Amino acid sequence: MKIICVGRNYTDHIQELNSATPTDPVLFLKPDTSILLKKQPFFIPEFSNDVHHEVELLVRINKIGKHIDRKFAHKYYDEIGLGIDFTARDLQAELKKNGLPWEKAKAFDGAAVIGKFINKEEIEDLDNLGFQLEVNGNVVQKGNTNLMLWKIDALIEYISKYFTLKIGDIIFTGTPSGVGKVVAEDKLTGYIEDQEMFSIKVK
Repeated sequence: MKIICVGRNYTDHIQELNSATPTDPVLFLKPDTSILLKKQPFFIPEFSNDVHHEVELLVRINKIGKHIDRKFAHKYYDEIGLGIDFTARDLQAELKKNGLPWEKAKAFDGAAVIGKFINKEEIEDLDNLGFQLEVNGNVVQKGNTNLMLWKIDALIEYISKYFTLKIGDIIFTGTPSGVGKVVAEDKLTGYIEDQEMFSIKVK
């Protein structure tokens, strides 16, 4: 399986990082080795002093597809989840400054938290779905799919132009504003609406 991540999909997050608004979705990949193992803490890597949390809705692909038309995209997933795209912000800034790829800052071991999944049939409106991240009980990120620049079906259409989507692939759909540094002993808890989807400790 592969993890396809979408960058700059929420205007408020684009603004908080002083980034340019893209004309197409920004895509990058994480390897399966970046997945944080279940019930394991997240260990801050020694090569960064500024690792940020980025909470994101996840989509798990359930059938193989290539060049998927948007009107058929809903047939390629039936589960929605929540996760974290951990980002070594200091390393990413250095890479961006030099025009280099982001993978060292985004795809390191443990950089992808994948929480529980729920059947999309349980969700009243996928285009108006709220989610949030709490750090030590305080809400730090709050998002809603109605604020996405590209909604889920549009992302699947676009991604499948470049990458064949396979069963089990996971799409990270972008993060809202409120990203911030994690420190040892933080507890990170993610929710879709009022349902807890993951809870992890930082070491």
